[in-house]
Amino acid sequence: MNDIGARDAAAHTAAQQVDALVIGAGQAGLSSAYHLRRAGFAPDRDFVVLDHSPHPGGAWQFRWPSLTYGKVHGMHSLPGMELTGADPARPSSDVIQEYFEEYERRFDLRVHRPVDVRRVREGDGGRLLVETSAGTWATRTLINATGTWDRPFWPRYPGQDTFRGRQLHTAVYPGPEAFEGQRVIVVGGGASGTQHLMEIAPYAATTTWVTRRPPVFREGPFDENRGRSAVALVEERVRQGLAPQSVVSVTGLPLNDAIRQARADGVLDRLPMFDRITPSGVEWDDGRRVDADVILWATGFRAAIEHLAPLRLREPGGGIRVEGTRAVADPRVHLVGYGPSASTIGANRAGREAVRDIRRLLAEAPVTV
Repeated sequence: MNDIGARDAAAHTAAQQVDALVIGAGQAGLSSAYHLRRAGFAPDRDFVVLDHSPHPGGAWQFRWPSLTYGKVHGMHSLPGMELTGADPARPSSDVIQEYFEEYERRFDLRVHRPVDVRRVREGDGGRLLVETSAGTWATRTLINATGTWDRPFWPRYPGQDTFRGRQLHTAVYPGPEAFEGQRVIVVGGGASGTQHLMEIAPYAATTTWVTRRPPVFREGPFDENRGRSAVALVEERVRQGLAPQSVVSVTGLPLNDAIRQARADGVLDRLPMFDRITPSGVEWDDGRRVDADVILWATGFRAAIEHLAPLRLREPGGGIRVEGTRAVADPRVHLVGYGPSASTIGANRAGREAVRDIRRLLAEAPVTV
């Protein structure tokens, strides 16, 4: 045995062995852990949940302070425990952090945190080795529920490094007061971009809204049929191994009273994407220019899956090909909260589906050491 083989064997021997390991304790991870418990898996013996965040709450704990619970669209309760009686005026980060914390305690999910997962690679005996800041686990199956919050997407444009003002991503949006008296360009046509723009407008000296594509506003309720159609579109992309699209890209923006008023006031008066950034603002090839103190990139996020790279799951299209929640290239790996299951209700259903498949796989696959 060479030195590398000896190190791998030693790592496998020292690793804590489990049947299932969940990476991430947001909505998708907690839903998966709940269904593992319901299926008879014991925490810290049969399965383990690892989360890199310092506290319960998933990505919600990092939301901007002005996003109160009453402004949250489509927050679906975790399975087995409703979220009721929350004050709509409280920050959503506080409400949901407390809810997740109580959920973990009630169902004894024993989340290990803060734990950074560094990589997942092939181990011995058909197990996966999960290497982390808190040691190594050897697992027969893996549920990846890492979401997107850790991978804000920053587009690149000519001249971007020359801008003398401030550039920030919506991931670190501090609230509208931070833009008092400033000229602000908001880039992005999703829900966060429009919410930020409408919040900032009363405080800023000027606001400019720029999007790559013309925004699509959705009339009427987002009913079950529309929901199914949206999920089917995203699902088809992940079946093909393409990177998942955002939910808004297939559902459109809800045309509510606040949106209508902002359009009437000229706040949501969209300009096409600029061609370059200058030291003092942005420019278009047609000669138009806008001066700015701040560029706020509300340009979304990408799936946080770099730790899975050693497994070579990515397709040429940039995504991981998924059937249901199962990675087509490796049936031991499930992606929950990815693609069509990125919504809160989708994550709940996907957690149940992943655990059902895991039980079937473990029943069929013999344990080897």
